[in-house]
Amino acid sequence: MAPHCRYSCDTAAQTLEWISAINDFLRPYMFLLNDHVVNFFKDRLWESIDKQWMNCLRKESVENLLKIPSGIVQDNWPASLKEFILTSRSLVLPREQVELQMMLPNLHVASLDTVLTQGMNMKKKHEVETLAAVVRSIAESTGSQTIIDVGAGQGYLAQVLSFQYNLSVVAIDASSHHGAVTSARAERIKKHYAAKTKNAHLNVPQTVTCCVMSSDALKAFSDALLQKNDFEPLEMKEIDLGEPYLEGLEVERKKPSLCSNSNMGPSLVLAGLHACGDLSVTMLRTFIECKEIKAVVSIGCCYNLLSEEGSQNSGSQCGFPVSEGAKLSGLSLGKSARDLACQSAERWRSLTKDAALQNFELHAFRAAFQMVLNRYYPEILTTSPSIGRQGKALRRQQQRRVLQNNLHVDKRTSLPLVATWEKCEMERSCTTSNYSEAYQGAYSCC
Repeated sequence: MAPHCRYSCDTAAQTLEWISAINDFLRPYMFLLNDHVVNFFKDRLWESIDKQWMNCLRKESVENLLKIPSGIVQDNWPASLKEFILTSRSLVLPREQVELQMMLPNLHVASLDTVLTQGMNMKKKHEVETLAAVVRSIAESTGSQTIIDVGAGQGYLAQVLSFQYNLSVVAIDASSHHGAVTSARAERIKKHYAAKTKNAHLNVPQTVTCCVMSSDALKAFSDALLQKNDFEPLEMKEIDLGEPYLEGLEVERKKPSLCSNSNMGPSLVLAGLHACGDLSVTMLRTFIECKEIKAVVSIGCCYNLLSEEGSQNSGSQCGFPVSEGAKLSGLSLGKSARDLACQSAERWRSLTKDAALQNFELHAFRAAFQMVLNRYYPEILTTSPSIGRQGKALRRQQQRRVLQNNLHVDKRTSLPLVATWEKCEMERSCTTSNYSEAYQGAYSCC
């Protein structure tokens, strides 16, 4: 029995209808969505589930349970349970793979040699190989001169765009360590190709360390880049980003924006491979606000890390919801629901029985461990946040507080942005106690 979707995103009105239907469906079950999976065991949340459903599912085989996220039901199940599963599946946004060649007729995916793929596993190689070809195709069709690789990491994508496709690339990342790795790796690749082709004037990606936590920061960086007529090597001291940027911190721009209403002049493409959390949303906002940015090519990830309006850590520009329509519908998920949304129905369906049982048992043992901590060691949950199911969330809150404190201090003392971020990185590594470090590998829970 395959669920049928009667909704569409063809128009704004139809999209809003779909969002409202999702919101209406989720609302009665928010008591489950707002709790971590560990709480299902710890707080006996199963007692709030329809008893008919629980009696039925307790007797069901593991193989059939794994098919539930894919919308597959059994004939002998209660009608209300079947309706719930089929309705939930019918509301899922489509995930059909699109043939890239149909969308980008000029697309040619070049096979990368071992020099460019050094250090990449097979998955990374496939991602970089394909995405670089897509970026090159879009840059060509939009006439864009420069690519900004946002959240460049170790620079794999930036280097393929530079050396394989001869594009001008600026790789930006919040980690100065990543910037150093990117530059060193690029120099090794350049040395190899220069010796092979006798060409000393190869394109090398420029690396910049800056913390992009708002569209204002990314626009300011784009402005600084557009002011460089020949895109000569950039130094952080040359880029005026105003005060250090942080979500929720009001910052005045020191220079007029070059992101004007003009369609003439230099043009950029924003690219991101695994642009984590709010970073993908920041790229989209910058694309909308800056006419000189002609396209965004973004593969997002870690949607559970999106900031949400009304949450404890929300800032002036939240990552969810983005659209006014979603905001007006009152759509709200929360951290646990966003974690759940990152689960893959296809992955669960493909698990073997033994692997599935191992997953189920893991959650049960995590819940048991959390109960032991709550009852006998409650102080550990606050002094050593790496332990227990709240570990990562509390650790992120600590890191955010460190960053906020340092940025406010540096706003008064006018420290350079790079120095600010490096200091935050150093302090962040010291926030975990020795006790929590001893248990982190075995017991840390997200």
